[in-house]
Amino acid sequence: MGVSAFAQQKLVPAQSEIVFVSKQMGVPVEGRFKKFDAQIAFDPAKPDTSKIAFTVDIASATLGVPETDAELPRPNWFNTAKFPQATFQSTAVKGLGGGKFEVSGKLAIKGNSRDVVVPVALAQSGATTTVTGTFPLKRLAFKIGENEWADTSMVADDVQVKFKLALTGVGKI
Repeated sequence: MGVSAFAQQKLVPAQSEIVFVSKQMGVPVEGRFKKFDAQIAFDPAKPDTSKIAFTVDIASATLGVPETDAELPRPNWFNTAKFPQATFQSTAVKGLGGGKFEVSGKLAIKGNSRDVVVPVALAQSGATTTVTGTFPLKRLAFKIGENEWADTSMVADDVQVKFKLALTGVGKI
C-alpha cells in the first residue's frame, strides 16, 4: 500500500459513535458526542508509520436529558465557549496481532493535555473497516466538573470512553 491510499481513508460519521459513561450517585450515565471528525493515515502492514488525528465538537455532547445537556457547555463542565474542541493526536501506533493495535497519543480536553494509550480492534467487512475501543480517563485531570462538581461522591472521577469508528480506504488487515 502506498501513500496515495492514505488519502482515501475517510471516517463515516453516520456509522460511527463516541460514547462516554460516568457514574452519578453510583448510577451509570451514558452520553455521546454527535459531531467528530478524524484525519487518518493508517497502514495495517506498517502501523508504526500511521498518524491519527481526531477532533470532537464538545458542544455536541448529550446525555439525552435537556436539563443536563444545558449544563454541559458551562464553564464548570466543558466550557465550550473557550474550548470548543477536544483533540487527539497519535504519537505511536503498535500492532499487537489479530487485528488489534495500541494507539498512544495526546488527548486534549478543556485546555488540558494528557498522554493516553488506547487499545483498538479492527474488523473489516467489504470496503468498511470498523475500529472499536474503550479507554478510561479521569475527568478531574481535564478539569471536567469544577468547583462543587469536583466532588467525586456526586459524579465519579472515572469515565469510560467507548468508540466505534467506521472507516473506508483502509488496507487489508
